[in-house]
Amino acid sequence: MRLIVNNVSRNTCYLNSNMYFRLSGKRHKAKYPKVMKNMKRNLYVLLFASIVVSSSCRKDDPTFNAINPPVVVNPVTPPVTSADSNLVMGNPSNATDNAANYSNYLIKEGYYSLSYNRDRGIPNWVSWHVVSSDSGNTPRQDDFRSNPRLPSGWYRVDNLSYSSSGFDRGHMCPSGDRTVSVPANSSTFLMTNMVPQAPYNNQVTWAGLENYTRSLMSQGKELYVISGAYGEGGSAVSSGITNTIDNSRVTVPAKLWKVIVVLNNGSDDLNRVTTTTRVITIVLPNINTVNADWKTYRVSVDFLEQETGYDLLSNVPVNIQSIIEAQVDTL
Repeated sequence: MRLIVNNVSRNTCYLNSNMYFRLSGKRHKAKYPKVMKNMKRNLYVLLFASIVVSSSCRKDDPTFNAINPPVVVNPVTPPVTSADSNLVMGNPSNATDNAANYSNYLIKEGYYSLSYNRDRGIPNWVSWHVVSSDSGNTPRQDDFRSNPRLPSGWYRVDNLSYSSSGFDRGHMCPSGDRTVSVPANSSTFLMTNMVPQAPYNNQVTWAGLENYTRSLMSQGKELYVISGAYGEGGSAVSSGITNTIDNSRVTVPAKLWKVIVVLNNGSDDLNRVTTTTRVITIVLPNINTVNADWKTYRVSVDFLEQETGYDLLSNVPVNIQSIIEAQVDTL
C-alpha cells in the first residue's frame, strides 16, 4: 500500500506495507491508525483548499461562464443576392470591404448588409429588405456569437462581451424579420448585428416598432429598413451613463435610429418610390426611461442625416428625396 501527498513545504510523506513513513528524507516507525488518521485529515484540508483556489480563479476570470460558454457554430453561408438587394436604397456611408477602411467596413451577410466600425465594436448601420416570404415558423436560434468573417487581427465581440454590463444585445436586423429558415434566423445573432441597448428601450419601445413593421407585411407591404446607432454614452439603469463595455472594446451608443421605406408588394422597387411614399424615421436615446410609444420619437430623414452625416436613400432620385426626406411620418 502506497499513498503520496505533497504539502506546501514540499516534504513527502508516504506509508508502505511495513507501516513506516518518511518525512524530510528520514524513515520513522509509526502506528498505522494514528498515521492514517492524520493523513486523512491533511487530505481533506488540501482538497478543500484546492476547491477554494479553483473557485476564486473562476470568479476573477472575466471570460468564465459555466452557464453560458462561448457559442461555436458553423458559419452561415449568405444566400445568393436577389434582384431586391438589401442596398437597393443606397449605401449610406459609402462603406467598402477594404480592411483598411476599419471604421466603415462593409459586410454583406446576404440576409442583410452592414457597415461595421472595428474600434467601436458595433455596426454603424444595418440595411435589409423584408417581405412576407421572409416570415416562417423558425424559432429564435439565440446563438449569439462572434463573426468569423471579420478581417484577421480584428477584435471579435462575442456572446460574453455584454455580460454583467446591464445592456441588452440589441439586434439591428431583428430575429423576427428572418424566420423563414434556421440559417436566416441564425445570421441575425452575429454580434456584428448588435449594439448595447438599454433593456426597456430594446424590449418595449424598439420591439414595438419592430412588431408594427411586421404587421405592415400582412397588409400587402414590403419594406426597406436601415437601422443604426451613433454617439457615445447610454444608460441601462435609471441614472448613470456608461460609455463603453467589454474593457472599453465596445462602445455604448447614445442614440439609436431607424428608417423604414414602405412600399406595396411589387418589383422594380427603386423606381416605385415616389413623393407620396411613406417613410418612417425614428431617433431615440439609449436610456432605460424612454417612452413606451415609439411614435413619440419620429423625426425626418433630413434631421437624421444632419445628426449622422450619412446620405440616406441616396439611390432615390434627388427630386423625390428632397420631398420624402423632409417629412415626418404622422400615420
